[in-house]
Amino acid sequence: MTRTRPSSRSRYAPDRGLAARMATTMFLIGLLYVVFVGVLLVLLRGSWPVILLIAGALFVGQFWFSDRIAALGMGAREVSREQAPELHGTVDRICALADMPKPKVAIAESDVPNAFATGRGERTALVCVTTGLLRRLEPDELEGVLAHEMAHVAHRDVAVMTIASFLGVLAGLMTRVVLYSGLGRSRDSTMGAAVILVPVVSAAVYIVSFLLTRVLSRYRELAADRAAALLTGRPSTLAAALTKVSGEMARIPGKDLRKAEPYNAFWFAPAFSSKESLGRLLSTHPTLEQRLDQLARISARLGEE
Repeated sequence: MTRTRPSSRSRYAPDRGLAARMATTMFLIGLLYVVFVGVLLVLLRGSWPVILLIAGALFVGQFWFSDRIAALGMGAREVSREQAPELHGTVDRICALADMPKPKVAIAESDVPNAFATGRGERTALVCVTTGLLRRLEPDELEGVLAHEMAHVAHRDVAVMTIASFLGVLAGLMTRVVLYSGLGRSRDSTMGAAVILVPVVSAAVYIVSFLLTRVLSRYRELAADRAAALLTGRPSTLAAALTKVSGEMARIPGKDLRKAEPYNAFWFAPAFSSKESLGRLLSTHPTLEQRLDQLARISARLGEE
């Protein structure tokens, strides 16, 4: 039975660092958004109703439907307790520990060993694991991974990252609107300048928002690791799962990893090896060494044997 409770606070350890970084990132991206729309309104004076309509519709659509689209794209199939009793049992234990409502539970048919969580909040959350992960992890290791994913739900990471990534999507759309709406054929000097300036401004906005969301994404992974380790009291099992998943990932065929890679920001571990990464600056996840080092420090602090 799904548990309900009056408070939205869980027993996951609060993370002031994550909260501060989320607030800072959202402020900077919001500021960037205001400047970007302002530039568009100046350059395309006669098109401001269209600009505001597109911006508003895109924001609402991405906020309400991006998690469902991502789950669909990753092949998540919701399963009942009868279909996956052990998986449901593990999720139940974590929810009891964290005092959180139970999310929907799903499985994705993929040999890539991974897991992800989607949903704007606790009431709409879905936690999914791949068949590859279920085959490879021991029960205690799976519990550590699921505790990590539930930490994302408790921290409202999906909602924050959806909003944070919105500006980059808007910038790309606006560029297409200007380039393909026929404004380039106008002899008006303002329209001619818009065709040149809007793509440049859009590119700059996209780059800044991209880097800001990558910084936030890396920190939220460390925060979820830390919260999961403290909740379960067993950092070593999460470290073992991380090591196993990262090692197994290198053995997965490249074509399978390429299918999973577009959703790296959602995954428990990135769907590519460290050699294929474009560098820490562009990565959605911290390095395996950073994650293991943090878990080792937590283990020492907890006196875990």
